Amino acid sequence: MALFLTIETTCDETAAAVVTDQLEVLSSVVASQDRLHQQYGGVVPELASRAHMERILPVIHEAVARAGIKLIDLDAIAVAYTPGLAGSLLVGLTAAKSLCVALDRPLIAINHLQAHIYACRMVAGEDVFPCVGLVISGGHTCLYRCLNALDFDLLGCTLDDAAGEAFDKVAAMLGLPYPGGPSIEKAATSGNPRKYHFPRA
Repeated sequence: MALFLTIETTCDETAAAVVTDQLEVLSSVVASQDRLHQQYGGVVPELASRAHMERILPVIHEAVARAGIKLIDLDAIAVAYTPGLAGSLLVGLTAAKSLCVALDRPLIAINHLQAHIYACRMVAGEDVFPCVGLVISGGHTCLYRCLNALDFDLLGCTLDDAAGEAFDKVAAMLGLPYPGGPSIEKAATSGNPRKYHFPRA
């Protein structure tokens, strides 16, 4: 059984997990920066990268400890290398590359949007390919044709705001707290779903 350390620092969460080649997640640790950015109403890239620098090593060590392994037991290290905030990505990439050099292990570079789609395969517990994959995340809303786990063709992305950005902007307009998505979702539970009539295509 091969063991992989995975690292994600594309935006404002520092995350690491230990996963097997059978797609079993042995540990998953996430350090959120929501409180840090809340006072600004959104992610401040420079603050995000500095927070990653403070949290990356503790998060990695905790992920390895929770998995009940040692760093030397790892077979490879995977890291999200694109897309994302440049400073945030740099922290994760530097940590991953440093570990690869120290442990003499291979580095696996991951496109984090494709990883969102691949996560569906992990949750399903079976092959979901070929498929059409839709990514609706904080900064991206994209559609992919996915032939297999390694062959993704981008069909298109929003040209203006991604869904997550729209949620954050609407939340700010309504005076709701950051992050916008959960705030709007919570507010919607007390709303009247029949107040407005929306056309259906």
